[in-house]
Amino acid sequence: MRDRIGQVTKFRKVGCLDGYDDLTSKFLEDFDSKHPRKTVQKYGHYFLGSIITSEREGRKFIIDGQQRLTTLTLLLIYLHLKQGERADRVKLEDLIFSERYGERSFNLDVEERTPCMDVLYSGKEYDLSDASESIVNIVGRFNDIDGLFPEEINDAALPYFSDWLIDNVNLVEITAYSEDDAYLIFETMNDRGLSLSPLDMLKGYILSNIGDTEARMNCSTTWKKCIGDLVQLGKDEEVDAVKTWLRSQYAQSIRERKKRCYSW
Repeated sequence: MRDRIGQVTKFRKVGCLDGYDDLTSKFLEDFDSKHPRKTVQKYGHYFLGSIITSEREGRKFIIDGQQRLTTLTLLLIYLHLKQGERADRVKLEDLIFSERYGERSFNLDVEERTPCMDVLYSGKEYDLSDASESIVNIVGRFNDIDGLFPEEINDAALPYFSDWLIDNVNLVEITAYSEDDAYLIFETMNDRGLSLSPLDMLKGYILSNIGDTEARMNCSTTWKKCIGDLVQLGKDEEVDAVKTWLRSQYAQSIRERKKRCYSW
């Protein structure tokens, strides 16, 4: 989290809600208010997952894992605000942003989101009147945290939890030295059982077969825009659109099929 990372897409609500509950439950399994703070280092570890990044022109770009990083950043901001000025507060600022020449840059660096993240970090309410779907989504997920955060971690346990989050919650970064390698890793990890949606897999497969870097980035940008537009139309619209297009191009019969339940 200490490196600045860009190119992040939207994330799903359900996975985030389940993740907060699982994370806090793991902490509470070990927590005891009678423990000295140093005992936290002996608490159990929690594996948050992995992210795949590639590096170009001195910056890291996320190939997979953007939801985890976005969720983690929002949680860090929430904890930073919740601690207030209490004497035993844990310094979380360096995990959220870096500051150079008097300018703040969020470690999860997405230009479109910077004004929103600035407002959230300041503890104010962001005006959503002209906001994009991505920004509405982020603000909504941030506002969800307060209702999901257990009462048991609201007072004396708060610095313990912050310490545990920093030292005992593990996130593995897999760095590829080229974007070709990164997308190959993305596909291989899914083949070995990690949970990715079929659209994620299709995108990874397509991008991994585009040799030219500029063309690949253009394709990725176009894909995200098209999928984002389809998502706004309603539930599963992006899935149905891709399936319909594939059938129109490659189906060898027009026999009506029964609708199945896909985990897209």
